[in-house]
Amino acid sequence: MNIIEVKNLVKKFGDFIAVDNISFDVKRGEIFAFLGPNGAGKSTTIKMLTTLLNPTSGSLLLDGNNPVLDSNKVRKSFGIVFQDPSLDDELTAWENMEFHGVLYDVPKKLRRERIEYLLKFVELWDRKNSLVKEFSGGMKRRLEIARGLLHHPKIIFLDEPTLGLDPQTRNHMWNYLKELNKNEGTTIFFTTHYMEEAEKIAQRISIIDNGKIIASGTAEELKTKANAKSLEEAFLSLTGKTIRNEDTGSKDSMRMHRRMWTKR
Repeated sequence: MNIIEVKNLVKKFGDFIAVDNISFDVKRGEIFAFLGPNGAGKSTTIKMLTTLLNPTSGSLLLDGNNPVLDSNKVRKSFGIVFQDPSLDDELTAWENMEFHGVLYDVPKKLRRERIEYLLKFVELWDRKNSLVKEFSGGMKRRLEIARGLLHHPKIIFLDEPTLGLDPQTRNHMWNYLKELNKNEGTTIFFTTHYMEEAEKIAQRISIIDNGKIIASGTAEELKTKANAKSLEEAFLSLTGKTIRNEDTGSKDSMRMHRRMWTKR
């Protein structure tokens, strides 16, 4: 059964087409990746799925609800980790979690239980009273994952979640997420431009470039389709280019995180 369904989705900014008539689905409980260079349309698609942008045309459903017409229902069904940190550096880890729980109307008793459980899950319980500005990049990512899971969402979106992290921290982060997917059945939708990450973590991959989905399938299916020995070769064959590694991440992640709640 699909938890995400996207059909003929288009997003234009003036004359620029950021997302160009894409269609795809994500199965409930799946780990799904958007693989593509920066500027490919990955983040724009996530913003439409998470109510931050309205599509120009096309349709999308998230857990059976329309993000445009049923925005409040949709927001309760997902958690999100943005490209850039969206935490409040002047608050402690606990206070960031508490603030998020209040926004999502998590009852106080359950909220406290979930905060303790999740901070222990991402190995930050001993730093619960530390200011976030004292945290390393990897610690902030772990806290953002814990925060995104506080209201027990059915889906978690991760937009380039390991950008700028060292390999060891990336591996630890994915271990948490794979355990979550296995034990709780949480659907994981992530974007990346790291070939190895997409191949090792995702159960299915959609390659997206210039706003278009070029191909979809498992890593093995994509390699077979392109008659390639590696996913990198497949990407080159299917898109005609090597993936770009420049970091052009969003600079307003915290603003976007709060914007989701301005109409509540």
